[in-house]
Amino acid sequence: MKENRILLAHGAGGRLSHELVNRLFLPYFDNDLLRQLDDSAVFSSGKAGRLAFTTDSYVVKPLFFPGGDIGRLAVCGTVNDLAMAGAKPLYLSAAFIIEAGFPEETLEMVLQSMQEAAREARVKIVAGDTKVVEKGAAEGLFITTAGVGVVPEGVEIQGRKAQPGDNIILSGPIGDHEIAVLIARGEFSLKGEVKSDCAPLNGLVEAMLETAPEIHSLRDPTRGGLATVLWEIAGASETGIIIKEDDIPVKSEIRAVCELLGFDPYYLANEGKLVAVCPEGAAEKLVSRMRSHPLGKESRIIGQVVKENPGRVLLQTRIGGHRILDPLSGEQFPRIC
Repeated sequence: MKENRILLAHGAGGRLSHELVNRLFLPYFDNDLLRQLDDSAVFSSGKAGRLAFTTDSYVVKPLFFPGGDIGRLAVCGTVNDLAMAGAKPLYLSAAFIIEAGFPEETLEMVLQSMQEAAREARVKIVAGDTKVVEKGAAEGLFITTAGVGVVPEGVEIQGRKAQPGDNIILSGPIGDHEIAVLIARGEFSLKGEVKSDCAPLNGLVEAMLETAPEIHSLRDPTRGGLATVLWEIAGASETGIIIKEDDIPVKSEIRAVCELLGFDPYYLANEGKLVAVCPEGAAEKLVSRMRSHPLGKESRIIGQVVKENPGRVLLQTRIGGHRILDPLSGEQFPRIC
């Protein structure tokens, strides 16, 4: 009998990741909160109201890349997972696995970056842990973070809340983070001015909820990219989603790298973009409010939720046809977050 093994693709955030979670993790940890499979668990805490809680690990290679580093990524990624539940992030924890021989100066640079990102996001890092492992066991530095935030009264944001007729909004161009990390590795002799979009999105989400508290779903398209998070929403809500190729912004330099290396921009990771699903009547005013925020200047409506083809995402191409966007089935580029 062939023994099953964990592959790099199981950590890509696509189909294999979902299969692994459903086949192994859920049977052991199954409960009402985990079963939602949203970016954060939201639960009641009595007089304190509803809280959102999330956790994540960061293993990016290289540790420093244009527009960010593993420390900024860890803070922003955790803040953003809380924000995608509509929560106001408050406190983070941070645990470090450090390889023996790692330069103390480099560690201090990462810590300073985390401090700056936490200030930017208006959160505090209030707990942590440090482990040192033998040389060769951690490839430098891994960081695990957890975060907690408060969900305002009346905010109900989940993937399963998407409804036919809702509009899909994207906050800006896709693919910057993954291509910035790729170029930083120097493996393909590529050069360019591409920077990661790594940023805390909680301020943008707060502005969005002030304008449209009826937002149904939010996702930040990290591992697996835009196509995979839309597939998650379609599956959770048992609806179909149609997006228009002409309406999805991709920078020319990102598109050029994708064409050169055979990557698909719809599956590239982002660390400072979000997807919102909201009622059609609120979409235009929401986009207008998002464009007034520094992280949402290029926001636009890119598609719609429909009742046809439940669980599927269709891309309406420039020539008028349709292409099915399945979730990422493998790994375009490992160790990007």
